[in-house]
Amino acid sequence: MRVLICLTAAIALCACSKTATAPPSVDNGAEAANTAAPAAPAALASINETSWEFTDNKTHKPIQESVDAKGAYIAVSGKEHIDHGTAVMKDGKACFTSAMDKQGEVCWTDPKVAVGESGETTSDKGEKLTVKRVAYTPLTM
Repeated sequence: MRVLICLTAAIALCACSKTATAPPSVDNGAEAANTAAPAAPAALASINETSWEFTDNKTHKPIQESVDAKGAYIAVSGKEHIDHGTAVMKDGKACFTSAMDKQGEVCWTDPKVAVGESGETTSDKGEKLTVKRVAYTPLTM
């Protein structure tokens, strides 16, 4: 259950990222070179209204997790309710507190990915998880 909560936290970290491009550079005014490079996605300001997909490292079940507008998260595997609780951003990390166990708060690094992209997140305990940010889908228990 602890891993599941941590995985859920990781997924929530990836909300609200954006990409930008650099302006074209000019070589001594002679030739313009379009060397636009995408910048890294912005850090999450909030994980609210985000959804994530990942595979639980212990059970190998596919998990979908969503954080609603108020910061409540729900994690499911198909029709099976896996976990729920609260999620907040603290010091650039997504922190989850499950209502289903007494583990306390578990925080994950922000993978800084846009919707449709995947990235790796790491818990404060050193657990790594690959998460995919997906379009926000509200979940219910």
